[in-house]
Amino acid sequence: MLPSAGLLLTSLLSAGFLPRETSTWRWTLPAGVSAPPIPADNPMTTVKIELGRRLFYDADLSANGTMSCATCHEQKHAFADGNRTHPGVTDESGRRNVPGLANVAWFTPLNFADPAATTLETQAATPVFGAHPVEMGMAGREAEIGKRLGRDSCYQTMFARAFPENSGRIDFPNVARALASFERTLISYGNAWDRQQLAPNAQAGSALFARDCAACHSGANFTDLSMHRLGPADPALPDQGLFEKTGIDADRGKFRTPSLRNVALTGPWWHDGSARTLDEAVAKHGLTHDAAEAKQLIAFLTALSDTEFTQRQSLAMPEEACGKRL
Repeated sequence: MLPSAGLLLTSLLSAGFLPRETSTWRWTLPAGVSAPPIPADNPMTTVKIELGRRLFYDADLSANGTMSCATCHEQKHAFADGNRTHPGVTDESGRRNVPGLANVAWFTPLNFADPAATTLETQAATPVFGAHPVEMGMAGREAEIGKRLGRDSCYQTMFARAFPENSGRIDFPNVARALASFERTLISYGNAWDRQQLAPNAQAGSALFARDCAACHSGANFTDLSMHRLGPADPALPDQGLFEKTGIDADRGKFRTPSLRNVALTGPWWHDGSARTLDEAVAKHGLTHDAAEAKQLIAFLTALSDTEFTQRQSLAMPEEACGKRL
């Protein structure tokens, strides 16, 4: 009788054919930036990150094999998408604009209006299994993910190396752990503001930003990670934001402050993608600036773009796995 896949992997691990210990991830961060919190049950390793990178670009995580994480989170858009919203595999319209993913390792909550999405591991289920709206369309088909990926001998090897503690089990919890590990490497600290190389116009804009915007767009990632509403609540709007999770009237129309890192690359803007330009996005805040000040503020926001991040090869779709071209 042939051994089960789990017993086979356990035997290989015991015999030393697959390493029990994998290389731990070494953070390379600017001075003053601390490593993000990491769940105790999902330590960072290079092999897990490698697996997560491949999974991030794999459309087999969607019902009809047409949609991967990267379908909506494109590197050239700082892992946003360039569209107002993005339809899912059933062509149902998206409800909210796709956010960029720069420095998501430090974010909680992770969604626009869901305070329960506090870790990348738990958030992964929203696009894969969510039904309001349908994105990747795998609700009720969780077991199929393991079956699909398990047919690939390279995935068998990669999961075994990434998760020796559970014999390389190929299932969605391990998929989510690998994806989260890769997403924690989406680090962007290389814009002109980070380098203290703002042009004069952007420097003037930074003073305006500090005066008018930094109360909510605060800290190293330009977000207080809190939920706010601009203007009065409108119960007639189709998207009620935080209210949909809490049922508290005061939460109608509240959404989490988005990060402004790479903001010039992640448009259109606003939680529903309704602002087609940065000028429109700024105007929605009700701020009053003359033409010169508006240009200065936009110059500052544009200076928050990290073009190296959008071209970093270690974040791009992998060209090979297990020594073979994909």
